[in-house]
Amino acid sequence: MNEPVLWPAPQARAAFNATVHVPGSKSITNRALILAAISDGPSKIWRPLHALDTMYMAAALRSLGIGGSDLDDPHSPVRGWEIIPQPMTGPATINCGLAGTVMRFIPALASLAHGEITIDGDPQARVRPMQPVIAALRELGVTIDDGGRRFLPFTLRADGPPRGGHITLDASASSQFVSALLLVAPAFTEGLTIEHAGGAIPSLPHIDMTVQMLRERRVDVTAHTEDPTHATWSVQPGPIKAVDVVIEPDLSNAAPFLAAAAVTGNSVTIAGWPGATTQAGARFPELLQAMGARVSTSDDALTVRGGDNLAGIDVDMREVGELVPTLAAVAVLADSPTTITGIAHLRGHETDRLKALEDQINALGGQALQTSDGLVITPAPLHSGTWHSYNDHRMATAGAIIGLCVSGVQVENIATTEKTLPGFVELWNTMLGQTQ
Repeated sequence: MNEPVLWPAPQARAAFNATVHVPGSKSITNRALILAAISDGPSKIWRPLHALDTMYMAAALRSLGIGGSDLDDPHSPVRGWEIIPQPMTGPATINCGLAGTVMRFIPALASLAHGEITIDGDPQARVRPMQPVIAALRELGVTIDDGGRRFLPFTLRADGPPRGGHITLDASASSQFVSALLLVAPAFTEGLTIEHAGGAIPSLPHIDMTVQMLRERRVDVTAHTEDPTHATWSVQPGPIKAVDVVIEPDLSNAAPFLAAAAVTGNSVTIAGWPGATTQAGARFPELLQAMGARVSTSDDALTVRGGDNLAGIDVDMREVGELVPTLAAVAVLADSPTTITGIAHLRGHETDRLKALEDQINALGGQALQTSDGLVITPAPLHSGTWHSYNDHRMATAGAIIGLCVSGVQVENIATTEKTLPGFVELWNTMLGQTQ
């Protein structure tokens, strides 16, 4: 067995005042790819994220027969993609890696195709929840052979767009189940009404993102989400207008850099911060401000400056669960306890993030305790040691944050950050004014 690759997390040994250019949003890029694939004409996607998760999505579209090409933007060195809709056919075999958006969105997209499509992923992907998507597609008339497992891998047999209508599902484990169906619902012959029945849906901003992107393409969508335990969405059938888009920076991937400013008392500016957005990562500066950091904005940037004290907070993060590993790393370095609630669904992410955070914080001498739906983190003196990432990109960046203030932290497999944030190590070192 190969020994794990350990990255010595650099300490912040000098003051820094950095501007960071974060690559494009994974969530927006992968939604834009799905919508472009079934639009009424070619679409250009400028400044998309080029990372493992989006590469898996692009490869899946190619496997289904969707055309496309790389573009050169005459006004920018950043590449774009042109997506050209084509009839989708099997047979095809699609590898989702460990990308949640791919493993949930692609089966819904494949329901519009003709033929047999097999969908699989990494070993960790084979234990991530898939039943709501599988059950919904079966209810819509799509044949799925999963061997009774209710997980990846499975084979889907489609015969063109489903009829649609009304379905009920439980999306309490992931908002992606709803987004997957909403994205393709305009192509159903009767459209689709989705009724959620179950516990409160996590990460509702991601569904809001999906709805907004549909409306930007002239799709008629109504949403009733006042009660997160019994929300409904209705999509009318019709064409999806092809649009050219510029992808926003990924604000959740910006969070570790902003956290670095907060825990070290320095300053980090994120270039290109949008004035209005549906990204969950937009909440992170508010959390840091509540802990004592100073936040300021300009027309196209956001800056966080560390304050004199870093206080713990009590916060419900059901809607922004992807930010939990980053906030937990900040909380470990705060002056008072932090309680995070509403995040039981994180047990079904790339890894069981609650157990992973509890184990790794405690292994470095910290005090973290799981609750039924969250974590309680009590600051304690930390020491050197190995921070295991579990091949989870957000666990890896959490270890990097702690390493800024604790000598001798080594992060296992920092390369897992390539999943959504290519070039993380270089960006991190540049922020600190250090060279690799």
